[in-house]
Amino acid sequence: MTLTSFGPANRIKRSAETHPLTWRLRDDGEAVWLDEYQAKNGYAAARKAFADMAQDDIVQTVKDSGLKGRGGAGFPTGVKWGLMPKDESINIRYLLCNADEMEPNTWKDRMLMEQLPHLLIEGMLISARALKTYRGYIFLRGEYTTAAKHLNRAVEEAKAAGLLGKNILGSGFDFELFVHTGAGRYICGEETALINSLEGRRANPRSKPPFPAAVGVWGKPTCVNNVETLCNVPAIIADGVDWYKSLARVGSEDMGTKLMGFSGKVKNPGLWELPFGVTARELFEDYAGGMRDGYKLKAWQPGGAGTGFLLPEHLDAQMYAGGIAKVGTRMGTGLAMAVDDSVNMVSLLRNMEQFFARESCGFCTPCRDGLPWSVKLLMAIENGQGQPGDIETLLGLVGFLGPGKTFCAHAPGAVEPLGSAIKYFRHEFEAGIAPVSAAVPPLARPIVVGA
Repeated sequence: MTLTSFGPANRIKRSAETHPLTWRLRDDGEAVWLDEYQAKNGYAAARKAFADMAQDDIVQTVKDSGLKGRGGAGFPTGVKWGLMPKDESINIRYLLCNADEMEPNTWKDRMLMEQLPHLLIEGMLISARALKTYRGYIFLRGEYTTAAKHLNRAVEEAKAAGLLGKNILGSGFDFELFVHTGAGRYICGEETALINSLEGRRANPRSKPPFPAAVGVWGKPTCVNNVETLCNVPAIIADGVDWYKSLARVGSEDMGTKLMGFSGKVKNPGLWELPFGVTARELFEDYAGGMRDGYKLKAWQPGGAGTGFLLPEHLDAQMYAGGIAKVGTRMGTGLAMAVDDSVNMVSLLRNMEQFFARESCGFCTPCRDGLPWSVKLLMAIENGQGQPGDIETLLGLVGFLGPGKTFCAHAPGAVEPLGSAIKYFRHEFEAGIAPVSAAVPPLARPIVVGA
């Protein structure tokens, strides 16, 4: 997976001043190993953090920078760090990197881990210093075999250089780091399900509170951050809060840069580091090159399969959490998908809901039973065998599985694209409803109270 460019991207040289995440990338797409990484100022931020900054100062710097989680939820990183206990007597703490990147249409973390493994390690090292954690785990999607190989090699390089292990940089601080490959469940992207899986348990989300900062891995204080989030930390420590904030476009409430992309039948599908606040139209037209010849843009999702569909007229929205919220959905992972005019929305939604239904942990009833129910209704509509009232039933399920109705955020994310698809393309769903004469008697149909 290489970072691609198109249009203006060809005229912008990546530099440390403007592209903190990607300026060290090689043009050939090969991994940057320790010698080259250090030659490109790698681990300078870690040395600064260990030599010149108190642990609480590191936390405060990250908080002041406005860095937010890059996994999709967008929770302020410094605030999350601040939830870790201050009690010095608690000497067992853990730092977990959520690298279980299973969101459909998202591959940003994969690129960072395959090509810049030491950037992630440096980010975790600084974070561990700030949080007083003595052990870290990179919980990696099991299918990312190249990333696993590269991360393990980078860990060994860092150990040999005295950057991991005992008495790091002569500071008396110890930090061990391990790469742990998962068994392949989407639900492990939820931090407490990830913790359960790491412990060898079934990957079910946990009830909160208590939150992981109080009771996490093996009952100890734990901080969980996304790959891209942790990779932002070295630049913030090295170059400061004011510089980091200056990277975002005017109008953006989110600070720094973001790995963004576009897939689908666009001319130049790819991944780019761009400032928060860039418009979706710039991303789509200037970087992705617009639609391939013979195709028109019908709809798009701004950040993974769990975000709502938008229309071409929404492309002027700014790519940051608040900007996308203004047009009715979420920023998510920031990797957009273009839906072309040859795609039937019912078929697309049936495919999506099948994925989400399969990946449900099955713990709570709305998700366990509601998602398969939506799949059955969508299959009937797709085959022209839908019955009067099926669309209303689907909308009822969207409500019943919405935020606050289920144990975790899996089901709300699963039904958000369904609700938006019906909102904008209801006529395609109506086309799959059978004539009244062919309808099944009402008592033979599922009944949703309040739909």
